[in-house]
Amino acid sequence: MMIQQAADVLRIEAEGILRLIERIDHCFINMVDLIYNCKGRIIIGGIGKSGIVGRKIAATLNSTGTRSVFLHPVEAMHGDLGIVCPDDIFIALSNSGETDELNLLLPSIRGIGCTIIAFTGNPCSTLAKNSDIVINVGVEREACPLGLAPTASTTAMLAMGDALAVVLINKRHFNTSDFKKIHPGGILGQRLSSKVKDIMLTGRQVPCVMEGARMDEAIREIDRMEMGVTLVTRADHALVGIITDGDIRRCVAKKKPIYEMNVEEVMTQNPRTLGPDIPAYDALNMMEQYQITVLPITGFSGQVMGILHLHDILGKGEFKFNGS
Repeated sequence: MMIQQAADVLRIEAEGILRLIERIDHCFINMVDLIYNCKGRIIIGGIGKSGIVGRKIAATLNSTGTRSVFLHPVEAMHGDLGIVCPDDIFIALSNSGETDELNLLLPSIRGIGCTIIAFTGNPCSTLAKNSDIVINVGVEREACPLGLAPTASTTAMLAMGDALAVVLINKRHFNTSDFKKIHPGGILGQRLSSKVKDIMLTGRQVPCVMEGARMDEAIREIDRMEMGVTLVTRADHALVGIITDGDIRRCVAKKKPIYEMNVEEVMTQNPRTLGPDIPAYDALNMMEQYQITVLPITGFSGQVMGILHLHDILGKGEFKFNGS
């Protein structure tokens, strides 16, 4: 019984989010354009559960390049309204659209000169009628069996905030180095602040075969380190190519006699490389740009000094490329 009840809650909330997809229209586009071109900050206001959602949306926007602040409507009416400027955009959150404390604030926000955007489940509400843009985040029903506790409605509101943040990430071309600048603390910030030489693998940890080697040797080397690649070098350790799992799959798909081939017949010549003194966030940017997970690290004369895997930067399972 409890398992079924929990599953029903998740199903109701998931359905609420999925129904938002059909509401992504010109209003959403206009909102994104306004926020992208905003010279001030995004001020987010809400009461109760909507206020908690508003704090999270503001935090997400701040961490992804859009300056935001949460403003409690009651505190705003008692002096905190002083943080609002004409160049700001006010996003008001209320599922019913009839939250008195929030609606009483709207004339003052309008008087300052701010554009008002409503996230509401009631497009005919007082809030909606007093807003420049209305984003409908309504759900058919709450997951609460009493229909009283905000559950599916707050989930939908939060999801729309995430949709806004992610679209702005792409529109601003916000990348990993930008992320690092505003996340200097914690494990992620520390890793991104490191030099490549501080986190790369070296010595026997580098999968490597000599040019002229047979592919069966290369496959054993790939399997040894379980990185999905092996480097191909000359006797002086100069890099000449790289062989990936993908290269092997393509050979198999073309029914080539891979075990009878030399590494030169399969490898990719002149692969992308980085130097050991490059910051890790530059390595991550290159990996993201070219959708690769491994980079050979070479010196000035092209000798292999190490190899860098995506997991060495961010930790296994902690990162995915945009859109993947």
